[in-house]
Amino acid sequence: QVQLLESGGGLVQAGGSLRLSCVASGSIRSFNAMGWYRRAPGKQRELVGGFTSTGVTNYANFVKGRFTISRDNANNALYLQMNSLKPEDTAVYYCAAGNLLIESRMTTWGQGTQVTVSS
Repeated sequence: QVQLLESGGGLVQAGGSLRLSCVASGSIRSFNAMGWYRRAPGKQRELVGGFTSTGVTNYANFVKGRFTISRDNANNALYLQMNSLKPEDTAVYYCAAGNLLIESRMTTWGQGTQVTVSS
C-alpha cells in the first residue's frame, strides 16, 4: 500500500511563506484525486485544495490567491505553496489521496505536518 509522507512545516511569521511537500512511497498515478487538508486547534479537518478526478485544481475560498497546489507524477509528489500566511492558517496539514476530492473518499493519508503562523 502506498504511504504518504509530508514535510516542510514549521514556524513562520504572518505574511511569510512555506512550501509543503508530500512524497508517496509508490506511484500516485493510480489515485484519481490528491489534495491537502488541515486541522486547526479545536476545529474539524477541512479541505485546503487539491486535484479532482477530472484533473481540475480546486481550492477552498479561504486560500484562493494565496496557496498553490502542484503535482509531480514523475516524482510521486504533491506540493502546497503557501504565501501570505495568516495566524488563522495555523494547523496540522495533511496530504491525502483517493478516488474523489472528498474527505470520506480519501483512502490514503499522511501523518501530517505542523504549520504555525505567528502574528
